[in-house]
Amino acid sequence: MNANTLSEMLQAQRGADRSITYHESESGQRVVRYGELHERALGILHHLQQLGAKPGDRLLLFLASNEAFIDAFWAGILGGIVPVPVAPGISDEHRHKLLRIAAQLGAPFLYTERRLLERIRNFADEHQQQAAYARLAARAFVTDDLVDVSRAGRIHAARPEDPAFVQYSSGSTSSPKGVVLTHANLLANMRGTTQAVRYTDEDISLSWMPLTHDMGLIGFHIFLLCNRINMHQMATELFVRRPVLWLQTASNVQATLLCSPNFGYRHYLKVLGDRPLDALDLSSVRVIFNGAEPISLALCDEFMDRCAPARLKRTAMFPVYGLAEASVAVSFPPLGSAYHASHFDRHQLNPGQHVSIVSAGDRSALSLVAVGSAIPYCELRIAGDDDQPLPDEHVGHIQIRGANVTAGYLDAPEANAAVHTADGWLRTGDLGVVHERELYITGRHKEILFVNGQNYYPHDLEAVALEVPGVELGKIVISGVRASGAESDALVVFVLNRGELADFLPLAQRVARRIGEHAGLAVDAVVPVRRIPKTTSGKVQRHLLEEEYLAGANDADLATLRALAAASGVRLDGGSGVEAELQAICDAALEGRRIGPNDSLFDVGVSSIKLVGMQERIEQRWPGLIDVTDIFDHPSIAELAHLIEARLQQRQAT
Repeated sequence: MNANTLSEMLQAQRGADRSITYHESESGQRVVRYGELHERALGILHHLQQLGAKPGDRLLLFLASNEAFIDAFWAGILGGIVPVPVAPGISDEHRHKLLRIAAQLGAPFLYTERRLLERIRNFADEHQQQAAYARLAARAFVTDDLVDVSRAGRIHAARPEDPAFVQYSSGSTSSPKGVVLTHANLLANMRGTTQAVRYTDEDISLSWMPLTHDMGLIGFHIFLLCNRINMHQMATELFVRRPVLWLQTASNVQATLLCSPNFGYRHYLKVLGDRPLDALDLSSVRVIFNGAEPISLALCDEFMDRCAPARLKRTAMFPVYGLAEASVAVSFPPLGSAYHASHFDRHQLNPGQHVSIVSAGDRSALSLVAVGSAIPYCELRIAGDDDQPLPDEHVGHIQIRGANVTAGYLDAPEANAAVHTADGWLRTGDLGVVHERELYITGRHKEILFVNGQNYYPHDLEAVALEVPGVELGKIVISGVRASGAESDALVVFVLNRGELADFLPLAQRVARRIGEHAGLAVDAVVPVRRIPKTTSGKVQRHLLEEEYLAGANDADLATLRALAAASGVRLDGGSGVEAELQAICDAALEGRRIGPNDSLFDVGVSSIKLVGMQERIEQRWPGLIDVTDIFDHPSIAELAHLIEARLQQRQAT
């Protein structure tokens, strides 16, 4: 395809014998041919131009209907009116975000539905933002009023370097940043993706991802339209409500291309339960894109194992890395290869460190899934804090450049200066390592916890906590929360809980204990929360929980939990009473030199004389329970505490 802009591309594809099938309900489908999409977009463009929209103006798309969204998106593209997608969502946070973005855009046009416009008005009334609403409503077009699309609007001759649309992040912040993507950015990323995945016009796609998300709009609509692919678009709300329909539909239409982040695989498996899948035929699926959040190896394995009876090929799972600033795609694995992981020592993953590879069963093992290498037209490098390239096998900042990479954020000179290096690379904010020529994502730089002089990755600690019975993916969030003036982060664990605090106490204790045992960290607070805020694509909004915690929203519940714990004689920091006493004995014996609960007494050089002294103090506290040989067999405070607790229970039982 030789088009230089998206508008040229759509015009070139209007004669293709291909379609988009919208699945908005369990039984309702609507098929729209490419040519019909082109005609409808031109008809909507006419109405926008009648409203006064001109090339270069900005058009907020605030829509629940996928079909209405796609029609309006292409109307803006054809007229040179810059679409700005915003997720409608269901909460006030989404309406706050819409008004913030509208304020940033100046005087945008709005394309929305009457019921959504009414919700904005009610929200504005409640929050004394009537003036902001009035400015927005004055330039709004309501889809309910769209009756006639027979008159075509005037197509604008865009240039490759012109902004095609503005992609805001799916999260909601006080100062949202809009990534400006040009026609050239998007088409370069399309060509690179096409070469890597080898799209053909015989492919059939199915996506439930929101069209306000870069994977949903760019990866699973724009790029596929460029390649003349038959698309199936399932409403996100339908997937959330009936996730089993996803693979049933994939089987029915013989889809070859699917996509989902972690949240989708877990949601599907949870609702699927024990139901068999051998009646489905997923043998046609050749690629399932897995991205948008840290990729769980265990979840990949579970999903692929469950889908094996449906003849889903193991090589279909396709872990990828991308971000809106790159249009969407940065790195892909080799097509047709089996997904795999490497196991890194989690204590050797600080920026600038050389990584250590350990066995999968090692206590320090952090299993990370490979996400391949940079696709054509995009480059990536790993850099140190000084923006200088690091050699392979070193953890550092992932930086990108290429024809697909944005020049910057909308009307944000300070943010643009901060995001670019002096030599022209874009800082992604992610940390990673290249090991054996493949990229591994270790985490977000801004989300790293700094505790006791060490760095920790939240998603790693969350994976540890998920091993506790009763804890589920997407219902636990770990953050490093730093109070004003503090030199390190407080380790705070947020757990979804809608029951009584007394019933939550044992779970809180198990979670903190597991993190303490496995990572050697004391938990500052296990916080019960009524909701885990997420974006429309299922990504946890960690910052909202942190802000509420610092503002004191959880103080009352935490005070109650501490009182319950004190009355029950339990600890909520991951340790036990026995462990605390052992820690005190060791600290006294080592004369001020402190060791962690999981440190080996022998690895840190404790002499035999001091060991005997420790054993004597332990004997005084728990007579007849352990001897010196037990210390050799259980050489850490945590292990020794377990042994003492087990023997105490045996003694009490007899």
